[in-house]
Amino acid sequence: MNATTPVIPQADPGAGYRAQKAAIDAAVARALGSGWYILGKEGEAFEAEYAAWQGAARAVGCANGTDALTLALRGLGIGPGATVVTVSHTAVATVAAIEMVGATPLLLDIDPDTYTMDAEELEAVLADPPPGLPPIRAVIPVHIYGQSCDLAPMLAAAQRHGVAVIEDCSQAHGATYAGRKVGNLGQVACYSLYPTKNLGALGDGGVLTTDDTALADRIGAIRQYGWKERYISAEVGVNSRLDELQAAILRVKLQVLDANNARRQAIAAAYDAALAGGRFTPPARRPGCGHVFHQYVLRVDDRAALMARLRAEGVATAIHYPCPVHLQPAYRGRTALGPANCAETARAAEQVMSLPMFPELTDQQVERICAVLRAL
Repeated sequence: MNATTPVIPQADPGAGYRAQKAAIDAAVARALGSGWYILGKEGEAFEAEYAAWQGAARAVGCANGTDALTLALRGLGIGPGATVVTVSHTAVATVAAIEMVGATPLLLDIDPDTYTMDAEELEAVLADPPPGLPPIRAVIPVHIYGQSCDLAPMLAAAQRHGVAVIEDCSQAHGATYAGRKVGNLGQVACYSLYPTKNLGALGDGGVLTTDDTALADRIGAIRQYGWKERYISAEVGVNSRLDELQAAILRVKLQVLDANNARRQAIAAAYDAALAGGRFTPPARRPGCGHVFHQYVLRVDDRAALMARLRAEGVATAIHYPCPVHLQPAYRGRTALGPANCAETARAAEQVMSLPMFPELTDQQVERICAVLRAL
């Protein structure tokens, strides 16, 4: 690489703004000029438009994806005295949200090919819960990297045991399972709108979707102090509101989400072709599912060396995630694990790495990356 050649970033949320600058600037000006900055017309419109895009009866905006999970749990009445099952191979927010409501996390292992929750282990712990834990009340499957979990057996097992399913769709806006968008299969779905997500704000934001209108109403009240009438708390709530500026920006970005997901898929296909016949295997796709490539993740034994080589060729990479939640200092030794002891999770954390993936990558940048991949 020439010393003056710019490094291709692994992610670039600023590119998403530049691509829609005129429309976003107009939306921001509209919101600023309205004189109403929290829970106003922009937020209401975004909720309606997102629910329609998702195919859900209702959407409820909130301050961030972590809060979306806590609001879902609180809305379902899950807190102290309950166990919530999820995975350790996830952003720490998933587990943090469980503890924020006072519930106990139980962390399961992953399928080594797709990095999603091991459905068989879930079935096992629901049928025979680990001793010493409160009753299991909910499961949070994480649709990671843009790909769905194997939901059918999970939903069936949860229904048999009377356990709620909260889909963590923070990395999977628009992904599909058996022809249906993820987020439409459990009781409620949660989405981060962090700037690097497939649908990202220009700051923090989150949203929940559900077909249960009573649940949506309850969550909508809890996010603002439990108010059903102003200044009167019908139940204990919190302050977690999606502000009008972010809602206005998200309305613009929602209009191009499907096209941006298609661009991510095209970039992934180019990477697949460049890797064909080489040392590294492209990411696995679950049959019958639509992957929207929040990340394009390779699994390699010599990760540090490969990342250094790519960097030398002007290609930035990242690791999602370098340390499982259960091995992080805040959680190590005190978090319950399933019978597999998260062995596949620990192995994956030592091997996964993410190539550049955002829809504004130019054809020239993609070809530069592909040329490097072909030479590996």
